[in-house]
Formats: sequence, structure tokens, C-alpha cells
Amino acid sequence: MVDLEASGSSSRRHRVVELAVVLLDRDLEPQGEFTTLVDPQGPVGPTHIHGIEPAHLAGAPRFGGIAGRLLGLLRGRVLVGHNVGCDRSFLVAEYARVGLRLPVVPELCTMRMATRYGEPGGTSYGLSLRACAAAIGVTGWRPHTALEDARATAALLAHYAPRAAGLDRLLTAAAAVRWPEPAELSGLSGADALWTARPAWAAPGNDSAPRSVPDVRNGLA
Repeated sequence: MVDLEASGSSSRRHRVVELAVVLLDRDLEPQGEFTTLVDPQGPVGPTHIHGIEPAHLAGAPRFGGIAGRLLGLLRGRVLVGHNVGCDRSFLVAEYARVGLRLPVVPELCTMRMATRYGEPGGTSYGLSLRACAAAIGVTGWRPHTALEDARATAALLAHYAPRAAGLDRLLTAAAAVRWPEPAELSGLSGADALWTARPAWAAPGNDSAPRSVPDVRNGLA
């Protein structure tokens, strides 16, 4: 399960500013959660949407610093997201900037699943994560916070999975994908940087006074 916050809508022109991964096992039970802010080396973009200000990124790694560990988290797994094509395009662009090609992996889109399985008002590109989550009773979380969005997406997948065919086939295909080898990652600048979680007060619409941002290795687990 992957969710990204970015400095804009174009993966070619804009950069990732926050990333979260929620790992699930074959039974869709949580295995771990990982999140970090990411220094976009430029403007942070729509703070009024994602709540991230330039000051929040003090000490945050650049994408190259998390690229290797992120590959390790994604290796052998199905890529799942709400409008997963958008998440994938940003990941592909960020890896291209550090000289790596992200392999083509099996993927699932919970937005398309919401349309397919008849949630109210469903259209292929018209259902927000907030709307889909509310339709299955998931409320009280902060949209546009990468980790909370990833958790909401995981809840959607668990809700739709009993009606979805071919999940075992996707998992088998994911296990066969060739990923970059460790030697290919050795030249990344700042590799294995500390992952820096968004502080709880730095949420969309939260005007609380800032506090120090803790560094965590491997994000939150």
C-alpha cells in the first residue's frame, strides 16, 4: 500500500514531499508501516492541501536517500493505491532522477475497485479516497496525510478483496519481478538516510505551533 503527497500534479515537473507504505500479508493483515517526509529540493507546493510547509522539511531526506530502502519494502509485492497510476508515475519519475528504472509490477487501484463493486456515485475517476472510505464507514482520519491515506486505502482493499478475483495470481506475478540488485544502489547519493516522519501537528488545516521533528529509521513500524 503506497500513498504520496507531492508538490503538484505533474510527475514530470513536481516532486514527492511525503511518502508512506503500509505492508499487508496474504491475509491482508498489517505487517508494518513506514513513512517519511521527502525534501523536494524546491517548492513544497499546495500547503493548504497537504499541510506541509518548508520548515517541516528540516532534516528530511532527499528521495535518493530513501530510494534503496523503499525498493526493499516494495520488492515482491503488489502495488496498491487509490488512483494507483498517479502514485506509480511519481515513483517512476523519482527513481529515474536517481538513475534507476522502477520495474513494472502488478498493481491494484482501490478507486477502480470502488467503481467496479458499486459504491454509491462511483465513476472511474470521480471517487475521492475520503468518499470511498466514508462509504465503508472509515471516518475520523486526516486526508492528504500520506500514512493515514495509506491506512484508509488498506481498509478499502480489505473491504473489496472478497469480491475481487485473481489476487493470488497478482501475488505470484509480483514475486517473479526482477528488482534492482544491491550493487545497483551503491552509487545513490545519501543512501540509507534517516526517515523523518511528519509530526502529528503538521496536518492539513492544523494551525498548532511547530515543535521539533523526530528522526526515525525505517519510518514508523
